[in-house]
Amino acid sequence: MRRDSPEVAQVLASAPLPAPPQQVVDALSPFVSQERMSRIDAVLAARTRRLVIVLDKTTDPHNAAAVLRSADAFGVQEIAVITSDESFTAPRKVAQGTAHWLDLTYYESAAACATALRRRGYQILIAAMDGDVTPSRLRDIPQAAVVFGNEHLGVSEEMRALADGTFTIPMTGFVESLNVSVAAAITMHAATVDRAGDLATDDQLELRARFMLSSVYRAEEIVSEMLQRRALGQ
Repeated sequence: MRRDSPEVAQVLASAPLPAPPQQVVDALSPFVSQERMSRIDAVLAARTRRLVIVLDKTTDPHNAAAVLRSADAFGVQEIAVITSDESFTAPRKVAQGTAHWLDLTYYESAAACATALRRRGYQILIAAMDGDVTPSRLRDIPQAAVVFGNEHLGVSEEMRALADGTFTIPMTGFVESLNVSVAAAITMHAATVDRAGDLATDDQLELRARFMLSSVYRAEEIVSEMLQRRALGQ
């Protein structure tokens, strides 16, 4: 898919909440069905931040969409995107909905990304054909950030120099590499299978508020009206 296709749109970074999380939850609770609330709680219970996916200047919109959908499917909450001079895009239907369920953070350079991840305690591993560990071994790393590179150029030299190690997906056929989105999906599944969710209580509350905002028609208006009533003492 061409990046200039009308079906493609920029994937925006996660937007801040319009009010403190508990206030959002209180305002929207009457408008969320019990079935939907149970679904939100189940998703939150399985979400992880032990694994972060880093996309190092990937450009193909279909790959972007597939990685984001796989992250949501396997409970990986965070995607770090290192951008080039081109924006991070995906097919419009995916782009408009993804930020509701995932945390997307953008960085202008590999150095900025690596510094932010290390500050939070993550080890950075890049995908490589002769990697040190397999995706299943990533479960043994308390906090792992795994990097997938550009579809044609691979992981940038800058990120290679900053990485703590490498990982590889074992293959037994004639091909020597996989599509970025396929490799990311395999890695996420192997690294998260049989791992319980690990979100802190405050983190779950904030995400619950975000998920409820995405589940209620005119949600931000409802929250705004509640805040106005509170300000007036009603």
